[in-house]
Amino acid sequence: MFRKLRIAILLFILATVIVGNWKSTARTTAWENTLHVTIYPIAADPSDTSRRIVTDLKPEDFSVIGDWLEAELQRHGRPLLRPLAISLAPPLGSQPPPFPAGGNALTTIGWSLQLRFWAWRHDTAPGPRPDVRLFLLYHDPVLTPSLDHSVGLEKGKIGVVKVFASRSERQRNAVVIAHELLHTLGATDKYDPHSLAPRFPDGYADPQQQPLHPQQTAEIMAGRIPLDIDRARIPDSLAQTLIGPQSAREIGLPDTHHQH
Repeated sequence: MFRKLRIAILLFILATVIVGNWKSTARTTAWENTLHVTIYPIAADPSDTSRRIVTDLKPEDFSVIGDWLEAELQRHGRPLLRPLAISLAPPLGSQPPPFPAGGNALTTIGWSLQLRFWAWRHDTAPGPRPDVRLFLLYHDPVLTPSLDHSVGLEKGKIGVVKVFASRSERQRNAVVIAHELLHTLGATDKYDPHSLAPRFPDGYADPQQQPLHPQQTAEIMAGRIPLDIDRARIPDSLAQTLIGPQSAREIGLPDTHHQH
């Protein structure tokens, strides 16, 4: 009897989580209200540079992401004034559990639950709970010249974003943050996981362009500008990116097929 009761309680909790996640996704991708995002900065190494950057951050350092999203919503026929409100939490002294690289599906699910518990424990921001929580891990480029993958989870609306602790990298950091933000809203990657090359046609900002290469802009979920069949470069800023039709559909925007 006790075992049946325990199973019933677990099933009820699971159903509550699923329904809660569905409602949250439906609300955040209806694009009728401002999406509230809180950024939690973390110095990911003992470097003074990382600590200084994290301490000196201001909410307006991220305003370019809101401006870009507003322009993209307008382009996709869903004009919304101030679609994004970004709050900045105090710096965190704790780091999220590391992503299990090369792990199987079960390991990844376990890590996802661990991360959600960790995020709940370290949610230090005042005020109501945001729609999306982004934990930004700042790395000193002298100690870590290249960063491995960031992660954005649609379930739980949490992103763990690895960025450089450098003012000169702020615009490129914004591209990574926007990419992971859209993951939390349901957008999927549009690049080959092995070569990292943008996938044709969904990973191309303008798949109808003649000649096809070089492209001028990156599809945000592909993350790179295709220069030729086997070369692509990382965009310098969000001004060199757009949300393509497939990604737009995934986050609930109308399919207008508009291109720059």
